[in-house]
Amino acid sequence: MSAEEPLIADLFEVDKRLTLKPVVDFNTYLRNAFGDGVCRCHRCVELNGDESSYSHRHTFEFDGRPMHRRFANTAGSDVLQALKKAWLSYTKNDLPLLGQLDLNTLRTFTETNLHERLLALLPASGLAREVDGTWVLQAQAD
Repeated sequence: MSAEEPLIADLFEVDKRLTLKPVVDFNTYLRNAFGDGVCRCHRCVELNGDESSYSHRHTFEFDGRPMHRRFANTAGSDVLQALKKAWLSYTKNDLPLLGQLDLNTLRTFTETNLHERLLALLPASGLAREVDGTWVLQAQAD
């Protein structure tokens, strides 16, 4: 066994925390938080998809495809519940419910291909907003 073998093994070692059920569930949640096609809710149909007056977006584009937020399970409280479980499981600490969100840690346990969905869902659900390049968690009223 050479001195380089442990270094090479470390390069390919997967963080076992990424396979914990709450972390896997959070990634599945993000994957399923959006449906195919543009939003067809009453407001979007009535306004022909003009979302300029909305406080939160309904329709997004991921990988060149239009997708809509599934409102039934993506309220801020729903996103927070899924995130809290994954955060606790991955970090062994409770997620602070207000204030700055450590996006680097969040990205660490979110699959790379889901980062775009994550950054769309945080403000669309009302859970967090970006202020001067920093993501801030907001109080949930729902």
